Amino acid sequence: MGICGTAMTSLAGILKERGCRVTGSDQNVYPPMSHLLESLGIPVSHGYGARNLHPPPDLVVVGNVITARNPEALELERLRIPYLSLPQALAAFAMEGKRSLVISGTHGKTTTSSAAAWILERAGLDPGFMIGGIPLNFGRNFKMGRGPHFVVEGDEYDTAFFDKGPKFLHYNPWVVILTGIEFDHADIYRDLDQIRENFRKLVRLVPSDGLLIANADDVEVMALAGEAACPIRTYGLKAGAQWSARYETTPHGMTAIHVQQDGRSLQPLATPLFGRHNVSNLLSCVVLGDFLGMEEA
Repeated sequence: MGICGTAMTSLAGILKERGCRVTGSDQNVYPPMSHLLESLGIPVSHGYGARNLHPPPDLVVVGNVITARNPEALELERLRIPYLSLPQALAAFAMEGKRSLVISGTHGKTTTSSAAAWILERAGLDPGFMIGGIPLNFGRNFKMGRGPHFVVEGDEYDTAFFDKGPKFLHYNPWVVILTGIEFDHADIYRDLDQIRENFRKLVRLVPSDGLLIANADDVEVMALAGEAACPIRTYGLKAGAQWSARYETTPHGMTAIHVQQDGRSLQPLATPLFGRHNVSNLLSCVVLGDFLGMEEA
């Protein structure tokens, strides 16, 4: 229900890869998600209606666009069909048994998730991932992967009409990258304090053998980092972070990033991405790669 959302389409693709028979419905069926679903062989009903639940499926995944008064939600309850939210289904069918790498923060999640997944891919770790955009390197925004890691955007938006907590609390994080915390989503959050509290819950979920990768340039992030029960590594473009970087534009139109770890210079990186925020996001992925045992390339 609500299959044409970016994340819902990705989950549908993952379930299809797992051999499930998948169908869906949505009020707004249009490209690029409609084309992707068509290419995956997943039929989509245009519009919501009780008829879409006949014959009753084994399980329904409910997107957060669905309200409690949606005709399919009402029929779901009447027929007592088992149902899950998107994050619950993702955790159960794609992330089970894998080490969850949750990319969170008010901004920069898609860029950072894409870079993290690509770094793991290039290292031969064959990660699973689900990303809010379509990375050019992959040409798709989801993959099951055979490796032990799963990269997921840790969205702070609410989960479903029956679960108003943030999606990221369902992902059982082993590593969290926290890029920044600001007031956002005024339609569901009353103030910054409420947002802080949800990120606090996320940070406290990271186990003692995991890692919090915290943006030292963000005051809100650092205020929460001290509450983590796991090791913390900080990154930033200002002085004082364990991992820092300076950058410059090359004559070839690339960005050269010069990384230092506790004052020790590492091999420079080159990227076609520009700007301070992109450099900061990529730096967090360098920290992740080091934690996962990747060597400089």
